[in-house]
Amino acid sequence: MVLRVLLVPVLLTVCGFTLAATSSMPDELRSGLTEFRQAGDVGVNLGDGRQQALFEAAEKARAEGRTDAAGRILAGMKEGYWAALGYLNLASDYAKTDLNPARALVALRVALAMSEGDDNSGRSEHLKNNLLVRAGYLAYQHGEFDKAISFLEKVDLDSFNIPRALYLHGLALAERGNHRAAMQSWHRARKYPLAYPGVADAWIGMGRGYDLSGYLGQAGEAYLAANAAFESERVTLRKLAGKIREQGAYKTLVEDARETGIDWFLADSRTLTQPRMAYLLGFLEETNAQTAAGRVAALRLMAAKLERYGHDLEVFQEALTEQLVGIQEQGSRQRTADLIAKGEELGARLQRLADNASPGGQARIQALRKTLSDAQTRLNQVRSNASGQPEILERLRHTAAVLTERNEALASSINQLLKASEAALDDLALDYVEARDRQMAFALDKTEQQIAHLYEYLALQNLEETKP
Repeated sequence: MVLRVLLVPVLLTVCGFTLAATSSMPDELRSGLTEFRQAGDVGVNLGDGRQQALFEAAEKARAEGRTDAAGRILAGMKEGYWAALGYLNLASDYAKTDLNPARALVALRVALAMSEGDDNSGRSEHLKNNLLVRAGYLAYQHGEFDKAISFLEKVDLDSFNIPRALYLHGLALAERGNHRAAMQSWHRARKYPLAYPGVADAWIGMGRGYDLSGYLGQAGEAYLAANAAFESERVTLRKLAGKIREQGAYKTLVEDARETGIDWFLADSRTLTQPRMAYLLGFLEETNAQTAAGRVAALRLMAAKLERYGHDLEVFQEALTEQLVGIQEQGSRQRTADLIAKGEELGARLQRLADNASPGGQARIQALRKTLSDAQTRLNQVRSNASGQPEILERLRHTAAVLTERNEALASSINQLLKASEAALDDLALDYVEARDRQMAFALDKTEQQIAHLYEYLALQNLEETKP
């Protein structure tokens, strides 16, 4: 008996496999090119931009319905993330148009092979797990249950896709008649938060598994447990919506997910099983949510930098003011002027002495006059510097004031943009929570229907047994 699938996976597309996808580049040239790209400390892959441009060209052709042209473009790309993503998207088109899943599965296999060439291991693993789940679902959908099980068992246990993979794994096992093993997969999936795709279906699947195995009492208990879990999740979602309205989506979903303290989310030590992280990952699956959250994060960083700049300018202006006050003190300037006047008077006396001195005495007096002249020159320089420094400091203070005004204007502008961006993020988050609540309401309705059908069946069975 076929289980009803509540999960609606998003089908991806993949380009057709051709021999041109295999590079014929000599090993020496390939090795040299790799070393060239990795040379130096710049850390830039010179070919990544080109591959992204080819991917975008393939996507343009695919969007126009020219899948063959898209396939030819992808076949000429080097292995890596962009090629894998292109084949993944092409597979979706094949899955939608082909009655036979062969082309789509081949394209997904090519995408898996291409993803191995990605230098970014984290990105590669994420894409690989996504591809395995897509391939598993596609194989299950077309009745190739052994193939589906083979794909799904390769999904990493620490992947975001593992709850959905476990649910589909259980479906494939159930179709083969192995209900006990199917329920084991669903039981494992139930340990993850309901925010992950496939977990709610696994709760319902447990009841259906007991039903198909002939354990009607346990089936009823499983449906009641699922019903309670869905009701509790709806309460949690209402609390989440209230937190978003009160504190904002960025703090509620992003900042709180980084904390380890116990809050309304019932924190867990394992990252993947933390409900707050599940909500964050689920919310950020959408491109619009990623863009909105990134914009808020960037604006917050700018606002923090401008605040630091404003503080630094304030300290700088205070230091300039203190220096100006010290320079403008009349006592120090007057002492310098008195020394210069005394030096001039002493110079005149030395001149009179030199006029009346003997030739030997004149030489010594000239040496004294030279020393006095040097001292006079340095005093004049001190007075000149002292008279010019206030002007320089005043210019600096004026510049600092202008920069402060400009910094405040930028900070005001950034704060306005930040408020608007946070409001937009809040709207997206509330829409996400509302959508999740509708999904929980739908799952709750399904369990209530199953319970009603089960009780109806039991009632009819009791009536049959009581007939004479």
